[in-house]
Amino acid sequence: MSIAFAITIGPAGLGIGDVLRSARAHVVGGSTGLTALEDAIIWDSRLPQSLLAATCGAGLAVCGAVLQALLRNPLADPFVLGISSGASVGAVAVVLLGVGSGVVGMAGGAFVGAGLAFSLVLLLSWLAGGTTDRVLLAGIAVTQLFSALTSFIVYTAADAEQTRGVLFWLLGSLSAPTWSQVQICAAVALMGVLVCLFSSGSLDAFTFGNDTALSLGVNVARARIILLTVTALLTAVIVSVAGAIGFVGLVLPHAARALVGVRHRIMLPTVVILGALFLVWADIAGRVLVSPQELPIGVVTAIVGVPAFVIILIRQGRR
Repeated sequence: MSIAFAITIGPAGLGIGDVLRSARAHVVGGSTGLTALEDAIIWDSRLPQSLLAATCGAGLAVCGAVLQALLRNPLADPFVLGISSGASVGAVAVVLLGVGSGVVGMAGGAFVGAGLAFSLVLLLSWLAGGTTDRVLLAGIAVTQLFSALTSFIVYTAADAEQTRGVLFWLLGSLSAPTWSQVQICAAVALMGVLVCLFSSGSLDAFTFGNDTALSLGVNVARARIILLTVTALLTAVIVSVAGAIGFVGLVLPHAARALVGVRHRIMLPTVVILGALFLVWADIAGRVLVSPQELPIGVVTAIVGVPAFVIILIRQGRR
């Protein structure tokens, strides 16, 4: 219902019935009863954008929930591993320096950069002892390194127009996605959610520490590598398509726990729904607040996420 409503927002004057007729015609065949322009607005523009928003929101929220349990840190989120900063370096290297521009686009460069950043985090954490707190510290160090590299490339190689385009992408953008991007994100998100759901028992054990997980029969090293790899892959795909969208993976897991408790078998499906709903409505807000222009969705999530984050800090401090 939220996706159908999101598609109707705009100057075209479309209704939910128009959205349902267009979707039915493209899926099962038949006439839409709409003009070619109206059908293109629904099927080629707004529907993939809203579906991508739901997919990215669900994926980022699940990654945040898994990392907070795995690292035993309520402030962990998908970008704590330096993946977002690595993707930023890869994107600006393709766009501004022309590195691999004939082979991969900006999304491909972002994915390669995210993979390199995550590999560096794993290497640094392994050299430092391989514990979960070392993974967190390595992620912070890599984040700062790649953020500095991004700023250096933009400062030295970009003109005003290129800088504006890169910064808009870095702030998070769901505008004009292709169906192939939606399909790739949906497939990876589905795979990641299923792996995390199958590992819900291990995540419950990790909440009480590695020693407790070992005593309960969890293969700590294998489970940690699998879950870290899945969250890194999912975050890298989302960032390569939509840019850096913050606070989704940080705040929504806390909201899910407040609603249904800490058991991951129930909490993970809940956080999937909350993440999808949150980013769909954030996308609506981004299109409405500064209409006819579109506000980067990362700005919207930060406006909502920062107050929620402060409330979480205050409540945890009081406890």
